Amino acid sequence: HNSQLIFTTSYSSVFSPPIYLSFLFPTFPVFFFTLTLSPPTFLFITKTLSTLHSEAPQLATTTMARLVVEIQDASDLMPKDDQGSASPFVEVDFDGQKQKTQTKHKDLNPQWNEKLVFNVNNPRDLHNKTIDVIVYNDRKGGHHKNFLGRVRLHGSSIPFQESEAIIQRYPLDKRGLFSHIKGDIALRVYAVHDSSASYAPPPQDGGAEESNTVPLQEINTNYKPEEVLKEEEEGMKKKKKEKEVRTFHTLGAGTHEHHHHPATQPSVISGAAVAETRADFARAGPASMMHMQVPKANPEFALVETRPPLAARLRRRGDKTSSTYDLVEQMYYLYVNVVKARDLPVMDVTGSLDPYVEVKLGNYKGQTKPLTKNQNPVWNQVFAFSREMVQASVLEVILMDKDLVKDDFVGRVSFDLSEIPLRLPPDSPLAPQWYKLEDKKGFRYNSGEIMLAVWVGTQADEAFPDAWHSDAHNISHLNMSNTRSKVYFSPKLYYLKVDVIAAQDLIPSEKGRAQETHVRVVLGNQLRVTRSASHSRMNPEWNEDFMFVVSEPLEDLIIITVEDKVEVLGRLVVSVRDVMHRHDHRKAPEPRWHNLHRHLEVDTDKQKDKFTSKILLRIYVDSGYHVLDESTHFSSDLQPSSKHLRQPSIGFLELGILSAMNLLPMKEKDGGTTDAYCVAKYGNKWIRTRTLLNTLAPRWNEQYTWDVHDPCTVITVGVFDNCHVNGSKEDTRDQRIGKVRIRLSTLETNRVYTHFYPLLVLHPSGLKKHGELHLALRFTCTAWANMVTQYGKPLLPKIHYIQPISFRHKDWLRHHAMQIVAARLARSEPPLRREIVEYMLDVDIHLWSLRRSKANFYRIMSLLSGVTAVCKWINEICYWRNPITTCLVHVLFLILVCYPELILPTIFLYLFVIGIWNYRFRPKQPPHMDARLSQAEFIPPDELDEEFDTFPTSRHPDIVRARYDRLRSVASKVQSVVGDLASQGERALALLSWRDSRATAIFIIFSLIWAVFIYVTPFQVVAVLVGLYFLRHPRFRSKMPSVPVNFFKRLPSKSDMLL
Repeated sequence: HNSQLIFTTSYSSVFSPPIYLSFLFPTFPVFFFTLTLSPPTFLFITKTLSTLHSEAPQLATTTMARLVVEIQDASDLMPKDDQGSASPFVEVDFDGQKQKTQTKHKDLNPQWNEKLVFNVNNPRDLHNKTIDVIVYNDRKGGHHKNFLGRVRLHGSSIPFQESEAIIQRYPLDKRGLFSHIKGDIALRVYAVHDSSASYAPPPQDGGAEESNTVPLQEINTNYKPEEVLKEEEEGMKKKKKEKEVRTFHTLGAGTHEHHHHPATQPSVISGAAVAETRADFARAGPASMMHMQVPKANPEFALVETRPPLAARLRRRGDKTSSTYDLVEQMYYLYVNVVKARDLPVMDVTGSLDPYVEVKLGNYKGQTKPLTKNQNPVWNQVFAFSREMVQASVLEVILMDKDLVKDDFVGRVSFDLSEIPLRLPPDSPLAPQWYKLEDKKGFRYNSGEIMLAVWVGTQADEAFPDAWHSDAHNISHLNMSNTRSKVYFSPKLYYLKVDVIAAQDLIPSEKGRAQETHVRVVLGNQLRVTRSASHSRMNPEWNEDFMFVVSEPLEDLIIITVEDKVEVLGRLVVSVRDVMHRHDHRKAPEPRWHNLHRHLEVDTDKQKDKFTSKILLRIYVDSGYHVLDESTHFSSDLQPSSKHLRQPSIGFLELGILSAMNLLPMKEKDGGTTDAYCVAKYGNKWIRTRTLLNTLAPRWNEQYTWDVHDPCTVITVGVFDNCHVNGSKEDTRDQRIGKVRIRLSTLETNRVYTHFYPLLVLHPSGLKKHGELHLALRFTCTAWANMVTQYGKPLLPKIHYIQPISFRHKDWLRHHAMQIVAARLARSEPPLRREIVEYMLDVDIHLWSLRRSKANFYRIMSLLSGVTAVCKWINEICYWRNPITTCLVHVLFLILVCYPELILPTIFLYLFVIGIWNYRFRPKQPPHMDARLSQAEFIPPDELDEEFDTFPTSRHPDIVRARYDRLRSVASKVQSVVGDLASQGERALALLSWRDSRATAIFIIFSLIWAVFIYVTPFQVVAVLVGLYFLRHPRFRSKMPSVPVNFFKRLPSKSDMLL
């Protein structure tokens, strides 16, 4: 087998599709010779080699695992028979394997305490699979069953150690929208490797006994070519009907096992002999240089694809909201709009009442604000009760009178839930009606009416964002606004240019004193200072230009001060609103002379002194730039500030924020809970979902849309814990749960992506997963031609390249733009707080981090790995490691030398074939936060502490000294590498610099000889000689360095001139 495996490897590397196809165009005679082989012989060789190559290595490296699902008990199940009971059993489906427990007759709180064990063929693929646990009601001895609920578990959450698994209770989910399901089930799920597993899955019915001495199945390769051809023809006919499966049998430590057990009584037998089926064998793939295999990251931090029942996938054409809310699951709510009341009776001795309305549905109730001394109150408040929380069949609207001791009953109105109409957009809002108030016995009063509107709708209803929700029943009216969903827009930002040119007639208070004047320009909290001008005392010149960030409505003032070391020589105040605007890169406005004043005054035309000092300035708002308020690496908007220069949209992006699960408790109250909400940012539009209180598995199901102008942009979605729902202090900061960034250019158009994204946050104690965020995403293109041409246009507007901003100024301007955006959004109601904006915009992305430095280093090494693989492949060809490949390269080289016009077509055809070949391996999932790429999985504690250190440092001097020494050691290696690179470049320059006269003389004489030789010799002959020498056999090679390498290393460099 060893010799066959070596030959198979050579064969597969020669005939891997990209390399093999690249020879078809220029080496047609060789390819034709290959086809002259008899078809039976060619098929026989191909089948035998591919079988040995695909199966033999797998036999030695196959690993198995067991998935153990412990069914503990269930409680409060839905009754299904006429006696108010049920006979439940549990069926577990994993990777096509189904097992079920015993049936518990007439028991709504059954206890099974059974273990179901499943085969896991490839443990590395477990995180991509799901486990369905379904509870049924046994109607007629297992032949008929009713659905009682289900639980779907993702493989990424399953531990691989039994000690880490705990019993968890899962609420049973519905199968459809109108299913009536309740109750929960207790499960304990874990996986164990085959070597340590003591469980065996129940065998299939009808099996026979097997001995533990059964040998491995042999693969007979001694077929005749004709037999192989017949088998190939028969296999092609059956290929569409059944999938090819290769089996591999192994035995456990036991001796015998009877394979006949009842289906409802799975047995757990220790050490039993088990026959395992493997279906994951594959044929030999392409050469490694075509597709680099990246090691898999921690499955806990991986992306999990889902298939939720969304209208965009189910294509419900009859649904009215499918066109606008098709990326989220519909959630039905009972809406109650309390508008106003009139002619209310007098309840107090003052001759009036303090009315408020209480809306009650089961255990949930909402309350309006009490209005003092008002018999005709107006509330205009909407209440929303989730259908999942409905615990009663009657809705009560009770009108009460606020009193000091006990509130008085005024009247009520009742509604039967079965009679409430269903209203869905685009229907118009339901018109409110007047209802007579009734007493507690149901009799109507003569006076007193209340105007209400009651309907059933979804989260697409226009009343949804501002409604009082039943899950926020314990929140006061003052804090209610902090829990609602809102849309925000960043302020419109511009760059303001101030060119300080010169000043005239500056008069100091003390004559004869030497002046070193400079100009200080202040705009808000932005400050810039010119250099000191000392060559002219009264008429200095500076010729410096500054840029500032301003935002609409342009209410800021520019304060320009001319001063020296002793005193202020003059001031000027200019309003930004009065400044000229430039919309493109054309000629800038002409500079103007402005009067300087000793006191702080606004510069107007009315204030003209007979004699004043003057300053020459050019001030204008340049709206042709795009103001960068986020990092250019993941910018979400690249349009210029001027609306006249903006490009039309190429499509729109739709985001459905579905839910989150397994969130970590961020608060310690009630045993640990989280009040989670999401924030998404794309372009200048920010969205904030409503806050769901006291839950670790919130379900938002909110959908939002953005216009897309450039596909090479990034959308950012963050999850936070709301710390202001109970009237916390203003300086309390909302806590980070995690965020996700997705680049639009990596998404296929018109495709719906639904995944669970890991929420990863780096803490001083290490990397933590705070949960998973369930998102649905779709990028729709409406202008294909514009999108394709967008790839040939520059990222930023034209003026960024005609009049570029220096890198140092970019960071300074970006910092102030971020501060302006954060300050403006913090003034909204409810505020989008500063810590949220800074986290979404990655304010601290520029700070030093050894972890980020390592990540960037390994990114560079990953890029160079492709070049290294090509060099290794060329080296193997030169040393004839694979004679067949080397011979084919010789043939290809000779053909290209004889027909040089085929060189460029061959190169581009090769690139085309590689691209087509790699299409099979294209990423199927959108990008996400990669813990392995970020070097965040295993970080030393000292490096983490250094990353979270303040600037300037606040650590002990000994710690800072140790870190400085470590940085010096790293810098010394970088210093050595840079010195070596400099030496090589200096040696190349020394070839003709006559620093070593003998070496330069040798080189120029050699160059002359080669010039004459190449002139008198045809180019094809020279190319053939050089190529054959380069590809010569190892027998003609020496282990010593070549003459050109020795000559180059002897050339002088400047390293010996350094101190």
